[in-house]
Amino acid sequence: MITITANDVDNCLTYAGLVDTLREAFRAGAVQPVRHHHTIERAKGSASTLLLMPAWNDFTAGEGDGHIGVKIAAVSPDNNAAGLPAVMGVYLLLDGTTGEPRALIDGQRLTLWRTACASGLATSYLARNDASRLLLVGAGALAPHLARAHASQRPIREVTIWNRTPANAEKVAETLRQEGMDVKATDELETAIGRADIVSCATLSTVPLVRGSLLRPGTHVDLVGAFSPTMRESDDETLSRASVFVDTRAGATKEAGDIVQGIESGALTADDIKADLFELTRGEHAGRQNADEITLFKSVGAAIEDLAAGIAVYRAFMP
Repeated sequence: MITITANDVDNCLTYAGLVDTLREAFRAGAVQPVRHHHTIERAKGSASTLLLMPAWNDFTAGEGDGHIGVKIAAVSPDNNAAGLPAVMGVYLLLDGTTGEPRALIDGQRLTLWRTACASGLATSYLARNDASRLLLVGAGALAPHLARAHASQRPIREVTIWNRTPANAEKVAETLRQEGMDVKATDELETAIGRADIVSCATLSTVPLVRGSLLRPGTHVDLVGAFSPTMRESDDETLSRASVFVDTRAGATKEAGDIVQGIESGALTADDIKADLFELTRGEHAGRQNADEITLFKSVGAAIEDLAAGIAVYRAFMP
């Protein structure tokens, strides 16, 4: 078994390439049981969440031996105070026939890449072709990856970043400036939402940050945080104004706070969800219908994404 580090993951992947890899993975499908969610209570501070996410190729299709994979991840909201990312984890990739361990991959970096590129995949179907102004809400470890993934699919010329802690927004802005992007930090969230062509929100918020009343016609909203029913990044008006898409129907209707709470309030029904990534990649839904449509993509993360990204890293890493 080989060990693949975070730097190795970076060297093995490109954003446009991984978007295409995920496109093919969703089109082909895989077996992915609903992930295990365990809350770890603490005497002091916020609870952590342990996630176990298994997936494997559909061996009944008879197309090669394939792989089995499982991600073990912990999400700890208080990590920011210690200068650490909220998400930690490892990915174990196994041989599909023998179960022999093939690779232990840095799960934190793999998660950043596959999460951002799943949003990029959705953007390829849901954002306007001329979308050029991107707003990042949240300045965690995922933020720069989201900027790069969206820019791999649309002609992003301007990036604005908002964060509860302005210094963190400026830090991400400087990182992206060094890569040649036109980026600025802002403390005026409402104004930024009203100007954006794509609003990409990746936070651990439990209260809505994106308000539907502020969205211009034609905006694409990308909601990446709120991975549990108690969390939320958008309000009911956002859901009612938008055409709603998800990464997987089973995951989103069970775990995604924006979707779960929206259904509970009556702002949305499960039948209102237009399509998931399986349906989009297979051409069962065309995605955006016109230039004025407000679209919304809600992801909670899917094990098929980890499996596809893990296999891509393993194949690129091996001589």
